[in-house]
Amino acid sequence: MKILFQGDSITDGNRYKSRASEWDKNHQIGHSYAYIVTGLLGLAFPERHYEFVNRGVSGSQTENLLARWEEDALAPDPDVLSVLVGINDCLFHGSAGIWDLSAADYERNYRRILTLSKEKNPALKIILLEPFAHIAGQKNAAAPAVVREAILKQEQKIVRRLAAEFGAVFVPLQEEFDRAMTRREPAYWIWDGTHPTEAGHALIAGQFFRYTKEIFGYETPVFSS
Repeated sequence: MKILFQGDSITDGNRYKSRASEWDKNHQIGHSYAYIVTGLLGLAFPERHYEFVNRGVSGSQTENLLARWEEDALAPDPDVLSVLVGINDCLFHGSAGIWDLSAADYERNYRRILTLSKEKNPALKIILLEPFAHIAGQKNAAAPAVVREAILKQEQKIVRRLAAEFGAVFVPLQEEFDRAMTRREPAYWIWDGTHPTEAGHALIAGQFFRYTKEIFGYETPVFSS
């Protein structure tokens, strides 16, 4: 079974992207939640010969994913597709003085990549992770906080709706981060309001395992936050 991770910097995790570095197996997955998922699934089920591929690219919006979908998502021909994208669509939405409060482009692009994936492999299992943020803690964002919050809430509804439409597993994250922030300050989990810390990535991995038991066939979560 081949599992493909797709998304932006949160998934990318500073992974090696050069073909010249493919020999170095230490850095192919990066150091994001994808690394934790890969390690724990590999540890729990070595006999299943899982193959893990990370094609997350830092800075990606849904339009960027769509532009590279053939090469980075269809060509690898995964059995399981995991996607986490949306924060860059939120951070850099519109331009100064022209703040579009619609997430229509996000939904259109996201639906298109899922449609292409299902057309390529009707049996594909899909996992959609909810975009999340700590809006008040975000730095270097082009859009004002009120715009970012409005767009993020729309994106979260869109991802949940697309998961139902495509028969995908929806992994909720915002509420879990909000709950975690009652235990420690927000920066402990999401250091700049956008990018998770080690603990934040572990939280994502815990949610991933909590909601994907049927896909990977285990009775209890391999790991939970």
